[in-house]
Amino acid sequence: MKVFDVWPWVPAFAGTSGKQMNQALWLSRSALSHPSMPAVACGTRVVASYGELAERAAQLAGALRERFKLLPGDRVAIAAKNSPDTLALLYGIWHAGLAAVPANAKLHGAELGYILAHSGARVCFASRGIDSEIAAHAPATLERLITIGSADYDALFTADAVDVAPRAGSDLAWLFYTSGTTGRPKGAMLTHRNLAAASEAYATEVDPIAPGDAIVHAAPMSHGSGLYIMAHVASLGVQVVPESSGFEPEEVFALFDRWPRASMFAAPTMIKRLVECPADCRTGNIRTLIWGGAPMYVEDALQALDRFGPRLAQIYGQGEAPMTITTLSKADIADRHHPRWRERLASAGKPYRHVEVMVADSQDVPVATGESGEILCRGDVVMAGYWQNEGASAAALRGGWLHTGDVGAYDAEGYLHLKDRSKDLIISGGSNIYPREVEEVLLTHPNVREVSVIGRPDREWGEAVVAYIVGQAPAAELDALCLAHIARFKRPKDYVFVDALPKNNYGKILKTELRAMDLKKTTP
Repeated sequence: MKVFDVWPWVPAFAGTSGKQMNQALWLSRSALSHPSMPAVACGTRVVASYGELAERAAQLAGALRERFKLLPGDRVAIAAKNSPDTLALLYGIWHAGLAAVPANAKLHGAELGYILAHSGARVCFASRGIDSEIAAHAPATLERLITIGSADYDALFTADAVDVAPRAGSDLAWLFYTSGTTGRPKGAMLTHRNLAAASEAYATEVDPIAPGDAIVHAAPMSHGSGLYIMAHVASLGVQVVPESSGFEPEEVFALFDRWPRASMFAAPTMIKRLVECPADCRTGNIRTLIWGGAPMYVEDALQALDRFGPRLAQIYGQGEAPMTITTLSKADIADRHHPRWRERLASAGKPYRHVEVMVADSQDVPVATGESGEILCRGDVVMAGYWQNEGASAAALRGGWLHTGDVGAYDAEGYLHLKDRSKDLIISGGSNIYPREVEEVLLTHPNVREVSVIGRPDREWGEAVVAYIVGQAPAAELDALCLAHIARFKRPKDYVFVDALPKNNYGKILKTELRAMDLKKTTP
């Protein structure tokens, strides 16, 4: 009997309430029972079986513990483009009893330097090109910067394999850096229990996984797409990394043709580009296209449904509750005959079974159905808090609920409708951008007296970053200033020069009024 014929498969989600909950055990179990099953692919080629991936993780763990003398709970960063190496790195870190700090490869070297310093990471693995960016901003606390694919990197996998280090469910597994309203990123502490709960929710309510099913990592593995790694490892899935290391619609279609029952997580912008791609696609091979990171226009969702059929699912979550607050199922999205189908399609779906979601007023009191309020949630998926930030942790988790900062409302059928993001947050192409971070950079220009950054509705990106400026400065200089200090995707797409910014009696800039002005200015 071929190994692919083994079914039903019971995922390794069991035991989530026990003391030993190291995520590395999921890989070890899959490798022990099915060592020859394909685990990792680069494009159309299988590059590692489960047995090989587990062996590399155990060897890396040996090097980290025995050669580098890292101790349980120490942080190890990964600053890399999507790569098959990410799998061995992530599981090797956990195998050694350490905590992973995956960082967005698109960030500026200074931003990566801050994350390394703030997390206290002792080791960082980086892609070529990113390594030099980090080297120029590396903190003194970083002991080793290792380039993925270098001789030093390859030597780590000659170490003796070690056993999986015991970890409790409450131990830190993934330090997820997400933007904060102060302009500095905050590290959401995701525990082994958080990752187990989120993985189980995904595999049971969004996208059931059979052995041999694939997930295509065209979105960053450091964030959304990477959070679906664990469920596929537990269920003997195949992690497929595009050869381009990123998102190219034609390449994604070719991978769907190669890998039957393939799923992919994508920002709405990516789904829209897939819909518009003229290349042929074997849609019958697609298991699920999951969108998240930002709302999708209903008309865009309709076009995606017409192109790909009943294979679309939506999730709503954030780094503090990784991908797991509400979900709109494939069945709901495809149910054209339901009398309220379009209204449901415009919603963020219903809460996951094991997550409580409340819409509350400013006193954390639930509001009535149909009324808007802040979205709060609680459950095993909610982070333990923010790393080295007790004040922000207390504010975000007050009363035992995660305060998302998002505004929404329940309808009479229990579907959650997002009304707005947090007050200042801009979501462009699925990436979070906080205005103050951009404003602080622009204000360093000597000819910029005041600045306010807002999001402008954009059909392709969801929102475009726009800077309203009091002063005079060439746009090229402002672009150069931003590129020297922050990631390229945070740079304003438009600079609008004004004589004054709208303010209240206390001198506070009224962003709501500014957004209304901008909408009037840009609406035909």
